[in-house]
Amino acid sequence: MIRTLCLSLALSLGAAVVTPSAVSAQQSSHASSPSMPSATEVWNSLMEGNGRFVAGKSQVRDLVSLRQKLASGQSPKAIILSCSDSRVGPELIFDQSLGDVFVVRTAGNVADAVALGSIEYAVDHLHSPLLVVLGHQKCGAVNAACSGEKMPSPNLDAIVEKINPAVAQAKSYAHGDDLVEAAIKENVHQSAKDVFANSEIIRDAVKSGKLKVVEAEYELDTGRVTQLNASASHHN
Repeated sequence: MIRTLCLSLALSLGAAVVTPSAVSAQQSSHASSPSMPSATEVWNSLMEGNGRFVAGKSQVRDLVSLRQKLASGQSPKAIILSCSDSRVGPELIFDQSLGDVFVVRTAGNVADAVALGSIEYAVDHLHSPLLVVLGHQKCGAVNAACSGEKMPSPNLDAIVEKINPAVAQAKSYAHGDDLVEAAIKENVHQSAKDVFANSEIIRDAVKSGKLKVVEAEYELDTGRVTQLNASASHHN
């Protein structure tokens, strides 16, 4: 009788029977591809894509069939933490397509708790081998932090507070027109430090060699991406 009651309750709630094959399918939808390239290979492919973007020779892709293929799961080869600036679309500037990159965007490419959680998901569940922390020229968020002006809301203050350590570092050696550009680079370093310092999942992945962190800057006028340093693992 108890068994019958449980079955009736499950049916009334619309519960589905989870079979081993269903569990396997669920897991495979989040698992990385067995042929996932190394972090170095991924970075090289991103830079090749950036070269195509700069030259105006981005690849033409069959997005309809690709979209249908990806409906069953994703296996992005790279995670990109970048600024929300409308001129800095990672998929475009690296000439990537649907399913290629797991993108986390915040103003000033700051690594707050939500951004970190998003990155951790891609590291822990999707097993992407590369994280790119990407800043860009003429970043408005960094410029606001450099101005020292009071922000009009607590939310904007939260962004500036994350950038302020980078501005302080830049002010130790840069002045005038050079300050913002120096602070932009320092902010990329700061964001990478924040990622490493505030996430045990990411630290462990870097230490074990499962994840590489690359810091880079995008030039608005040329379209080029320049690597600032090879890895953030030295932030240990």
